[in-house]
Amino acid sequence: MTPGNNGASTPEDNDDPFGYLYADGQANGAQPPSGGYGYPNSVSRVRAVGQRQYGQQAPTTSYGQVPQQGTHTQPNAHYAAPETLPGGAPTTGRQGQGGGRGRGPNTKGLLIGAVAVVAAVVIGISIAMLGDSSDDKKDDAGASTAPTASQHPTTAPSATSSVAEDGELPKIDAKALLLGGGATTASDVKGAKADGGVYVGGFNQVGASVTWTVNGIPADGKYTLFVGYGVPGTDGTATLTLNGTPSSTPVKLKNWAGAPAGDYEKGWTKTFNWVQLNKGTNTIKVSCEQGNQCDANLDQFWLVKGWVK
Repeated sequence: MTPGNNGASTPEDNDDPFGYLYADGQANGAQPPSGGYGYPNSVSRVRAVGQRQYGQQAPTTSYGQVPQQGTHTQPNAHYAAPETLPGGAPTTGRQGQGGGRGRGPNTKGLLIGAVAVVAAVVIGISIAMLGDSSDDKKDDAGASTAPTASQHPTTAPSATSSVAEDGELPKIDAKALLLGGGATTASDVKGAKADGGVYVGGFNQVGASVTWTVNGIPADGKYTLFVGYGVPGTDGTATLTLNGTPSSTPVKLKNWAGAPAGDYEKGWTKTFNWVQLNKGTNTIKVSCEQGNQCDANLDQFWLVKGWVK
């Protein structure tokens, strides 16, 4: 061929090889080529958009033969989707990209949930600490105004005493002893050494008594019982009973202070008796019996190891 001469087979201006694709071409009698312009089965590739179908068997035609009418809608094996062919591309990646299927855990949601839980715990601890602080303040305020046990005792003193941990023998106020026979407590006579100036009065009658139970005596042996008392300027006596056995030696309530007659306030003094005690618990009783002169106020009792004066 030479420029300007394309040969005898060159179509004329109105001889469009693709005229059969248009309505006016078909009206002029245009026909599709039978050979597919040298490409076997090329006609079968022409189909309307959206008519591609998968999974159907491609029609078989002889080389250069025009397929029957309607077969152009059938898919050609060469145009099957890759995933439908043996060894085709895997679909896992595509599934993971569509609709959220195959997607990993929602870490953003988990992080937000964890932050919310931590915030709730912190708020709860803060509220608890504020509540404890307010309670402590209330307790401190109450403690500053509440009376102490030493200021306002709420229980009656016990008539039982025990040896101190350092081995010192006990001492007790007479008001804490077990009273009997009309003996009572009083505080109108000044000078008593007992706590609050309270002593035991009403002792000047037969049957009046005070009883002291002592626990923890370290060993059998000799001990000295001291009795604090006050007399109105006259001598008196009382009966001593140890562990249920009356002693042959009375408690001598003499006017050792030299108080004038009738003056109880100046008659406060002390006396003692030598006693034999058992290891453990012992009961000491001082009472006003027949033949005693018991006009005295009893103040304190205490023990000393050995016979001393």
